[in-house]
Amino acid sequence: MSQIELDQDHQVLIVRPSVMPSDDDFALWASIFLSHEAISLQQLEQGADRHLQRFTFEGEGFDLHFEHYSNSVWINGEGAFAEHLLPELMKCLSN
Repeated sequence: MSQIELDQDHQVLIVRPSVMPSDDDFALWASIFLSHEAISLQQLEQGADRHLQRFTFEGEGFDLHFEHYSNSVWINGEGAFAEHLLPELMKCLSN
C-alpha cells in the first residue's frame, strides 16, 4: 500500500510506496499502482535514473514520475484542468 499526499504549493501528489520500486520494476509497479477503471495508461519513458508513466484520468493527462537516486515518486497534472483533478485522483488511487 502506498501513502499519497497532496502538495498544494507545488500542485503534485507525493507518493510514498510501502516498498520503493527498483529501476527494473518501475513499469510493473506503475501498472499495478495505476490499475483502476478510471485510469488509462499511455506512454512509458525510461531513462538511466528517472522513469515516467503517462496516463489519463477523467480525460486529462498526468505523469507518474520515479527518480531512483532520490527515491522519489510523484504525480503531476498536465495543465490547469488536470491540476484541478488532483484531489479526485488522490481519492481514486487511495481506494
